[in-house]
Amino acid sequence: MAGFKKKKNAAIPTVEQIQNEILREKYNRRYKQVLKSTVGSLIVVAAIAVLIATLVFPVLQISGSSMEPTLNDEEIVVLLKTTNLKKGDLCCFSYQNKLLIKRVIGTPGDEISIDKDGYVYVRGSTDPEPLLIDEPYIIDRALGESDITYPCYVTENNYFVLGDHRSTSIDSRSSVIGLVNEDYIVGKIIFRVWPFDSIGFVK
Repeated sequence: MAGFKKKKNAAIPTVEQIQNEILREKYNRRYKQVLKSTVGSLIVVAAIAVLIATLVFPVLQISGSSMEPTLNDEEIVVLLKTTNLKKGDLCCFSYQNKLLIKRVIGTPGDEISIDKDGYVYVRGSTDPEPLLIDEPYIIDRALGESDITYPCYVTENNYFVLGDHRSTSIDSRSSVIGLVNEDYIVGKIIFRVWPFDSIGFVK
């Protein structure tokens, strides 16, 4: 005849243990709710940040030396999307499916002249004669690649742009690019985020 063991009686939890278990379950539910809410908020914030970065403040990496010493190869900058440009702004525009960055020298109504030594003169609509512009950002003043006729008149909705590295930049001095129509303007460079030792607003 087979034998069997008598089961011990299960221990009955105390009131304190029951209360602790209830508190633990409440904590777990509250933790899950907070976690879901936090993750949801982070997703929304990330989506808004991506949207802003895409539509308003795109981030670009500099390629090439045409804007040295203001902007150097592989630096990372922030672009403000706008077509409202003024003289001196660093504008970004589309050219043959590429983005180029140059400095605005002439706006609609201006007449631009550049002498053989690379000095730039601008005559505005109210100026009696061309004025030599101050360009402290230039370290290699040169006429560069220029095959247009001066003075160059900046027509409506167009901009005359130059790279800061005048001896290497291909810009409005060349008929290859010429005047840049505002329809091709993407925006202007406002801030450098990399490298960290050069972080700050760009002029």
